[in-house]
Amino acid sequence: MTVQARDVADTIAMRLPRVRSPLRFLPLLVFAGIGVFLAIGLTLDPRHVPSPLIGKPVPVFSRPPVQGRSLGLTTRDLDREVSLVNVFASWCVTCRDEHPLLMQIHREAIVPVHGLNYKDQPADAVRWLDETGDPYARTGADLDGRVAIDWRVYGVPETFVIGRGGRIAYEHIGPITPTIWKLTLLPLIHTLQERST
Repeated sequence: MTVQARDVADTIAMRLPRVRSPLRFLPLLVFAGIGVFLAIGLTLDPRHVPSPLIGKPVPVFSRPPVQGRSLGLTTRDLDREVSLVNVFASWCVTCRDEHPLLMQIHREAIVPVHGLNYKDQPADAVRWLDETGDPYARTGADLDGRVAIDWRVYGVPETFVIGRGGRIAYEHIGPITPTIWKLTLLPLIHTLQERST
């Protein structure tokens, strides 16, 4: 292309009206939308995941006892009284953190605590309970993790408050701390126990 032809093409291009498409802002809008969703997500507490099981009956299950224990855990064991179901494992570091509090709850006999041992080697579970103490009235061995799936467990530890009649009243994800026990779980347990008398 000659210099003169290029000058003519540039002159024509400058005289044509520029059409500005609203689609040019689309990447910016998509980026802003993703940013809003991420910002909202960062403000949420991952331990407060709404459970679809709240208010519903405990899933139907039956698990044999942890090796060396005589009482396993079944759905029917959870319909007589208000209780806690604690999902734990010997390999779980934060389970060790909450274990002294579970032992205290057991000693105070405020509410029965039942254990669901999640994907643990039988010998490891026995050793852990023998060494650290056994706060559980009943302990079911969920070797394959099927019961945890039915309960929609996100990870260990998790603790469920079960009302009389076998309905799930509350789910706590993560270790129970003294603050969570005093401010959340204990008041709920007292309320459920008063309703069932």
